[in-house]
Amino acid sequence: MIVEQVDLNADAIKNISFELKQQVDHLFCVLGSNVDGKPHLSVIISDSLVASKSLNATQIIRTLAKEIQGGGGGQPFYATAGGKNPEGLTKALEGAKNIFSS
Repeated sequence: MIVEQVDLNADAIKNISFELKQQVDHLFCVLGSNVDGKPHLSVIISDSLVASKSLNATQIIRTLAKEIQGGGGGQPFYATAGGKNPEGLTKALEGAKNIFSS
């Protein structure tokens, strides 16, 4: 499990996320960033965890995006969200840890 706030733009986060997915067998990764006052969240989950744990990145991102006053979507293995409240990033990332551990 990787849950971190990073200092990267959305494209860089996407590139790193897909690179990690190719290298890590059981990946659950949530990255958050604040770019020019705009919060961004990204969730990527390995196919094995999507299947075995019934995890869905789109459902997770929609839940987490509430903390940054935003919305998002994607696919079962990868989803992104943007919002208006960068102060909510910490709480969103804490929420991601709780989702995976439950």
